[in-house]
Amino acid sequence: MAVCIAVIAKENYPLYIRSVPTQNELKFHYTVHTSLDVVEEKISAVGKSLGDQRELYLGLLYPTEDYKVYGYVTNSKVKFVIVVDSSNTSLRDNEIRSMFRKLHNSFTDVMCNPFHTPGNPIQSKAFDEVVSGMLAQST
Repeated sequence: MAVCIAVIAKENYPLYIRSVPTQNELKFHYTVHTSLDVVEEKISAVGKSLGDQRELYLGLLYPTEDYKVYGYVTNSKVKFVIVVDSSNTSLRDNEIRSMFRKLHNSFTDVMCNPFHTPGNPIQSKAFDEVVSGMLAQST
């Protein structure tokens, strides 16, 4: 399924980025950071039309030849980006939504940890295991 999963802070710096083929890690960092412009566009467009009632799931941000990039924004403006291999045509929109829901729940657990300082990079074994499970489904 996913080849890269990223959590980006409100101020647009990475809290967590993990990719499956580690030799392409820099390429995925670039892909995630270029997707932030599209995320900002979608947030501002949705914010103008619906006021405060907005959908957290942003959907497909943009496709490339090799990958499809999906986005999700929490109420606290933390962004989740999932990069999926384009060759995986069986992946449905509701499966991507459930991946984001699972990721959001795990992120919430990390933020509820009294030993985690918000704004610092995520270093949680439980969060790592959830992400590993999402990345391992693709192999």
